[in-house]
Parts: sequence; structure tokens; C-alpha cells
Amino acid sequence: MIETVAQAREKILSLGDPVRAVGAQRYFKTAPGEYGEGDVFAGVSVPKLRKLARECKALSVTDAVRLLHDPVHEVRFVALLLLARKFQEGDAAQQERVYARYLKNTRFINNWDLVDVSAEHVVGPYLRERDKAPLETLARSPMLWERRIAIVSTFHMIRRRAYSDTLRVAERLLADTEDLIHKAVGWMLREVGKRDRHVLEAFLRNHADQMPRTMLRYAIERFPEPLRLRYLRGERGRRPLSTPQPRPDGCSAEARSARSRAR
Repeated sequence: MIETVAQAREKILSLGDPVRAVGAQRYFKTAPGEYGEGDVFAGVSVPKLRKLARECKALSVTDAVRLLHDPVHEVRFVALLLLARKFQEGDAAQQERVYARYLKNTRFINNWDLVDVSAEHVVGPYLRERDKAPLETLARSPMLWERRIAIVSTFHMIRRRAYSDTLRVAERLLADTEDLIHKAVGWMLREVGKRDRHVLEAFLRNHADQMPRTMLRYAIERFPEPLRLRYLRGERGRRPLSTPQPRPDGCSAEARSARSRAR
């Protein structure tokens, strides 16, 4: 069992692989001018980091925040796993504390994997039964990672088949210029569509023409191929998007129209 911040950091670094670290620095775009510029990796796999985080359960919220300030990416990853666990296992007071510390330290949640491993487990559940104004604030942020936190946080609501927050944040981010936001929004819209395609198609009818190509491709990835291709070709307004639903009399609108013409 790991009981101190120093022990946690030492254990993480001891698991590092220099070859994996070089690959991770390329994968997470750490070169000058890239979104992860300057980030440092030890080269530890995610399964090992998750296992190690479970060994750190004796650490406090304050300890987790100290780890979050570390320059090594994997140390910050473990810190966020710890904060998510502290939120899940804590009472209302601890949950509020974790949420507040999380949003106060977003400058250290500075890559897409760090956002994705934590936002839906801290921000999402905290705001589920509360005022959603913080999502709007995050979605308007000049910081790329705060905007990604805004949309990925709503995955918590999506899993509970509540979609309005996702759709509202997605609409706010339609004009975003960052590819990592396009991917995150498209991903969340796809998750909505997996649970209720009618909700997704209603959103697309209003916004598909404004969506960046990457966002659209991610959103419609699980559509039947003919429908997906029609969206990609911009043919959305030429014919119905989904298979027409039969009326109670058992006839679709097309069948009734054909019978009328035959008469």
C-alpha cells in the first residue's frame, strides 16, 4: 500500500519504459507548437497506472492535488484517477471539495486522455442535479482543455439517457477551431445516437451543415452505411433520413401515396 506522495511518484517512475516514453511523446503531440507541447512522459501503460492508483487509496484529496501538479504526465494521470475515486467514495462535502479542486487545477489537466479519464467522473456527477451554468462557462473558455471538459463531462448524463446538456454544449462548440474539440463533440453525439438515434438525427437536421467534417464523421460513425454516406455527401435534405415508420394502419406514407396515385 502506498501511503505518501513521494512513494506514489517513485513507484510510477520505476515502472517507466524509455522506449514507450518516446512513443507517447509523439502520440500525445508534445513537440513545439503542438497541443501537448513540453509534456514529459515516463512511459507507463494505462493498465499499470490504474493498478497503481488502487494501491494509492490511502492518499488524501490534498495528496492527489499535489500529484496533479507533477511535471510527469503519468503522475498527473494517477492523480486524476485518485480524484475520481475520492469523488465516487466521498460524502457530499468531499464531493464538493474534489469538484472545486478539480476546476481550480484545470491547467494541469492538459491533454485529452487526462480530461477523458476524469471529467465524466467528477464534473458530470457533481452537476447532474445542479445548475449547469459551469458547463457553459467551461464551453466558453479560451482554454482548449476546459472546453473539452465541458463536453466530455456530459457523458455522465448520456449514460443515464439525459441528452439535453450534451446537445446544448455541442451546439455551443460547433464553431470551435480545435480538432480535439471536433472529435470530442462528435464522440459525445455518437454516444447519444447509440442510445436514441432520433435525438441525434433531430440535432443533425438543424446543425449538420455547420459541423466540422471531423465532428460529423464521428457523430454518424455508427449509422447504416447508406445513411452515413448521404450525410457525408450533403444529401440530407433530398429524402427522408431514416426508414419511414409505419402508421397505425400498417402503411407508410410512401405506400399510401403510391396507392393514391394508382387510383
